Amino acid sequence: MHTLLLSALLTIQIGPMDTEAAREPQMAATKSMVGLTFGAGKAIYFSASHDAGKTFSVPVKVAGAELLPLSRHRGPRLVMQGNTVVITAVTGRKLAEGPHAHGLPADGDLWAWQSADGGTTWSKGVRINDVAGAPTEGLHALSASDDGVLFAAWLDKRSEKGTGLYGARSTDGGVTWTKNVRIYESPEGTICQCCHPSAAFGPGGEILVMWRNWIGGSRDMYLARSRDGVSFSKPEKLGNGTWPLNACPMDGGGLVVAKGRIVTAWRREGEVYMASPGENEVRLGKGIDVSIAAGTDGVHAIWAGADGVVAYSPATKATRQLAEKGTFPNLVALPGGGVLAAWEADGRIVVQAIQ
Repeated sequence: MHTLLLSALLTIQIGPMDTEAAREPQMAATKSMVGLTFGAGKAIYFSASHDAGKTFSVPVKVAGAELLPLSRHRGPRLVMQGNTVVITAVTGRKLAEGPHAHGLPADGDLWAWQSADGGTTWSKGVRINDVAGAPTEGLHALSASDDGVLFAAWLDKRSEKGTGLYGARSTDGGVTWTKNVRIYESPEGTICQCCHPSAAFGPGGEILVMWRNWIGGSRDMYLARSRDGVSFSKPEKLGNGTWPLNACPMDGGGLVVAKGRIVTAWRREGEVYMASPGENEVRLGKGIDVSIAAGTDGVHAIWAGADGVVAYSPATKATRQLAEKGTFPNLVALPGGGVLAAWEADGRIVVQAIQ
């Protein structure tokens, strides 16, 4: 059964979808609409709000697949420009084998679906990666500029050396994508193999991509920039600390541009930090799976941990608990002011205004 519930506290609950748990929400907003995408079972869904998140439409099925990874930030991504909505996700047909398969598709590809009518109807999927089966890990990022350029970045396995970071642009609303470009290849053969990247557009259309690297045995966050989406700068490490770790934390972080300033958030060990390039990191609290959004009053953050879902407010410089339990939280700032949070809990997507 499809369910859409509204509580007296203006907390929306969406799902489950035909008994399948709704997972890994992602949001985007324009002046007239808030969009929400998530996965459930073998399908990707989209729901829209035209009243700043007070109510949401019954979810529309965007696409289905034999295999749709929905674990550890592998769910769909979403951008919107006017009535154009673009959703991306990695799907496949053949299950990978081996001790580290994690239920992922051996033939996973990154696809884009477009809607020109605000999410009511959807196009067939367009493959973004130009080497079949390269994004099998299922981890990627999607961002849009103010003038409608899209950029996707993903963990890519086309090289025998190890996992690299690749990307592609679209200038026609996700209908076609450029030849893939290599954003970064680690001198040690691989970047962190299971942490999702983040992408954003900076002032003047500069493309920003953040990922977790693997250099000298440490799994730290790095940032690269590009003016043309083809050649990228030498990456710069974020924060002054380091995380020696012979394992993958499966946690990437968040990246936004707030009033021309680049702001990132990420996890090191069991702590969540916020940092701008070239500056020391600032500890926000204990937790994992952090997401950030640039509101009118500064950069908000949300994460999950032992205290449930926790939000950080730039106005008060303090944190507060939003829910006793919940995973994979996401934030979106509304153009008219305010911030919406979404997370998964008990098979549903919970959406709540936090400002």
